[in-house]
Amino acid sequence: MHRRSLLAGAAALGLSTPSVGRAQARTEIQFWHAMPGVLGETVAEQVKRFNDSQGGVTVVPSFKGSYTDAMTGAIAAWRAGNPPHIVQVFEVGTATMMSAGPAIRPVHELLAQSGVVLDPKRYLAGVRGYYSDTQGRLISMPHNSSSAIMWINLDAFEKAGLSTTDLPKTWKQIRAAAEKIKAANAAPVAVTTSWPTWVMFEQMAAMHDVRFATLSNGFEGLGAELRLTSPLFVKQVEYLLALQKDGMFRYGGRDNAADGLFVSGEAAISFMSSSLRARVGKEAKFKWASVPLPYHDDVIAQPKNGVLGGASLWTLTSKTRTPAEYKAVAEFFRSISEVDQDLWWHKTTGYVPITLAAYEKAKAEGYYAQNPGADAAILQLSRAEPTPNSAGFRLGGMVEIRNIIQEELEKALQGQQNATQALENANRRGNVVLRNFERANKA
Repeated sequence: MHRRSLLAGAAALGLSTPSVGRAQARTEIQFWHAMPGVLGETVAEQVKRFNDSQGGVTVVPSFKGSYTDAMTGAIAAWRAGNPPHIVQVFEVGTATMMSAGPAIRPVHELLAQSGVVLDPKRYLAGVRGYYSDTQGRLISMPHNSSSAIMWINLDAFEKAGLSTTDLPKTWKQIRAAAEKIKAANAAPVAVTTSWPTWVMFEQMAAMHDVRFATLSNGFEGLGAELRLTSPLFVKQVEYLLALQKDGMFRYGGRDNAADGLFVSGEAAISFMSSSLRARVGKEAKFKWASVPLPYHDDVIAQPKNGVLGGASLWTLTSKTRTPAEYKAVAEFFRSISEVDQDLWWHKTTGYVPITLAAYEKAKAEGYYAQNPGADAAILQLSRAEPTPNSAGFRLGGMVEIRNIIQEELEKALQGQQNATQALENANRRGNVVLRNFERANKA
């Protein structure tokens, strides 16, 4: 009761109410994020817009390296008793953060205790579902949501004699285009990919309605088992190996290491996050297009929805944290959920809008007609009702599982094993991670 009364009192007073005799000091909030370069600059602007909009709170953003670095660093800081108030965690870290227990304050609790109202239904269904508990309550705040899409160098296509309007939709068409690009020497690299596991495994599983793991990819509980040896994954890895063997695919590295191959003009076709739109628009010296990912038309006639990428914001607890600080976090979350702020973020970065209202406003303004491809990720995420295989992933240790898949894929690309062996090894090793996570987190 004492804690609730304190929270209620803080809510009633407000953050910017001056104290008697002197102005109240601004409440400072530490925000750790994992967005470098152009996106990091945009985060800084997002924070500045909030800081300048009111007089009670100052959010201080800090770049902390990769998504993995930011997440593990924040958890380590919590254990040391000095965590940030907010940490940005990528979508596959959701299960890990949910298991963090007292280290986190779920968003629905934060909002209720701070007197800040945000109806979960304001957010896009796919975004809301990924970051909610089984009762539909938000556990983290949607922030930068994306999907992997296909990026095409239209100058290279033109040089290769390929259509710059009727772009590839299937993997067969990608192969045919790559052959022409190579034959015409239209680009040093025909095809590459960023985020190999996200694109070639997670997105392909969702789009083809194939299980990545049992128990609805972990949404139904801790006992999930990987299904990486399915025919679809064998087909996908064999496709990449054949493309590489014939000199039409270059492996650019793990996670987003290959982004620069497309932005520099070296690769004609790449599969990257929709959030690259800001960087591509700023740095690319060629005409380009962004469209949904290709699919295997001999596996599925019409692809299902792609899966969410990007990250959400988690509220960390501390024994020394005050009600005013928690309310300040809630106010920042409310700010980034406002329609105009969300629309600005969407247009500036290429991430999808997190709210329905911002998406509808962008359409009404003619933004997508004026900026073809800016809605590629939205269309891909919403083109079918999600199935248990395409709703997303909530697997413990997913970061480690991704690295295992990348390790085994790399061995195959280096000629050390075939596709089947790579997938069997990844499946076996990944299931060990799941069982270890299950044992550590079972109630």
